[in-house]
Amino acid sequence: MSGRTHRYEIALDWTGNDGAGTRGYRSFRRDHEIAAPGKPTLAGSADPAFRGDRTRWNPEELLLAAVSSCHMLWFLHLASDAGIVVTGYRDAPVGTMAEEADGAGRFVGIVLHPSVTVRGVVDAATTERLHHDAHAKCFIANSVNFPVRCEPALRIEA
Repeated sequence: MSGRTHRYEIALDWTGNDGAGTRGYRSFRRDHEIAAPGKPTLAGSADPAFRGDRTRWNPEELLLAAVSSCHMLWFLHLASDAGIVVTGYRDAPVGTMAEEADGAGRFVGIVLHPSVTVRGVVDAATTERLHHDAHAKCFIANSVNFPVRCEPALRIEA
């Protein structure tokens, strides 16, 4: 691998011990906190299907957010380089995870649904190419072992 490397560190603390530890499957909460210096702490848990707290972020949502935000950041960078003025960007990504009978599971796909608002005359083919290029450059999408698709929508600002 040529080029630079980047290192990322966080702190993860389990906060779900109610005194009995993991004595039994139902004896502990899945709550945890994710922290990094100078950033707000994220309250995490398991998906409610796995005895988690629905008011906290779960790892599956965080993975979906990582893929979506990485794609957005690359798209905005490439649009700026191309002289396209983006005035709005919203995504509603959907991830699908398959669970096995033994409880193991894996993501089988993510579909991004970015809706991009631009100022000026821009054709859909140009923004679709930028989405394609953003996908090719996205660090997170390049790191997962399942397909990530993009179904973009374009809005022209009046």
